[in-house]
Amino acid sequence: IAKKKGYKLNEYGLFEEERLIKCGDEADVYRKLDLDYVPPELREDNGEVEAASSGQLPRLIELNDMRGAFHIHTDYSDGVDSLEKIVETAKRMGLSYIGISDHSKTAAYAGGLKTDKILRQWEIIDQLNRNAPTFRIFKGIESDILSDGSLDYDEDILRGFDFVIGSVHSQFNLPKEEQERRIVNAMKNPYMTMLGHPTGRLLLSRDGYDVDMRTIIDAAAETRTIIELNASPYRFDIDWRCMKYAKEKGVMVSINPDAHSAAGLGEIAYGVDMARKGWQEPADILN
Repeated sequence: IAKKKGYKLNEYGLFEEERLIKCGDEADVYRKLDLDYVPPELREDNGEVEAASSGQLPRLIELNDMRGAFHIHTDYSDGVDSLEKIVETAKRMGLSYIGISDHSKTAAYAGGLKTDKILRQWEIIDQLNRNAPTFRIFKGIESDILSDGSLDYDEDILRGFDFVIGSVHSQFNLPKEEQERRIVNAMKNPYMTMLGHPTGRLLLSRDGYDVDMRTIIDAAAETRTIIELNASPYRFDIDWRCMKYAKEKGVMVSINPDAHSAAGLGEIAYGVDMARKGWQEPADILN
């Protein structure tokens, strides 16, 4: 671009013939080339230069845009902190709401909740909401997606939740078409709100299960399912490379900490960083 405009651009600066053109910062260099400033997170040769030349760069989400957090585990399942401690931490962070989602009954290894524990937790949440009317706790669950794509509770329990995160926690090695069908079937369930860690990957430890994320995103667009950006640095799942496609398809993303402690709420910040790489604006993010 510099060359076409009659400039020379290299590590020493921007030049017109041998004359150095003064630039105070990076944004100045872009301005001289008639480009909007491209934030570093977007510099991946993924259409950002073209967007910068036509005034179509996104206004990327920032941490202070975040209003709440979903996908939080308490000591009711495999979290280490009480609901009350998590609420106090969220308030100190300036959040307006949280969504509690302990593990469902099939995840017995993680203290998955049977019906009686769910009802007890709902009573506590109702009481806390009555005591703090300016802060909202949403009743949720991280429901296992079973092998046939069904969720982990009967309809009479599912309808009582404010939101349901559906996640795959077993049978990671199903053939691709079967795994995709399983997830898509779950997204067709009217009680499923969002898809948790959509590939199940653990960075440097476990590959994701074999699914085509475009197929999953297309199904999310059809079923109006929100896709989680799991902000745990062990996951970063959905991958930032898929988020621009999700944005184009109108699929909303939720930046979730997958917190297993009060301190884990802070991992939202990592999710914001990843969302920025994925071209996400505040209007693209549920929370």
